[in-house]
Amino acid sequence: MQPAQFESAVENIYRRDSRFDPQAYLFLKESLDFTLKRAAETNSGRARHVSGVELLGGFRDLALQEFGPMASTLMEDWGLSQTRHVGEMVFHLIEEQMFGKQDSDKLEDFEHVFDFHEAFEVPYIPKSRLASKTH
Repeated sequence: MQPAQFESAVENIYRRDSRFDPQAYLFLKESLDFTLKRAAETNSGRARHVSGVELLGGFRDLALQEFGPMASTLMEDWGLSQTRHVGEMVFHLIEEQMFGKQDSDKLEDFEHVFDFHEAFEVPYIPKSRLASKTH
């Protein structure tokens, strides 16, 4: 897929639905590449389809790796506050024929997979503050 083609698809999506920042779509593409590479490493180097849950895991892990404590702020700036939002972006990209889909893939695969606060904020809360909240 050509970068210009992907950017054009994102522009089309944004004209229809401006809830999510175009940068979020670019990061989602990077997350898919990251997740596919990780899946190939566990599949004798062969590419395979990844599930919504696997993609979300890659999205979370790459966000933490790339953005660290700023991941939560970026997600909020991009209009993302739950895993379903990532799924909605995936299905927008499927409609634009930028991402592939299997018949078994559905938007519901992306619902309530993890909590954004738990994923992007809690890892950076000092342990002493976490301990005081449990008492």
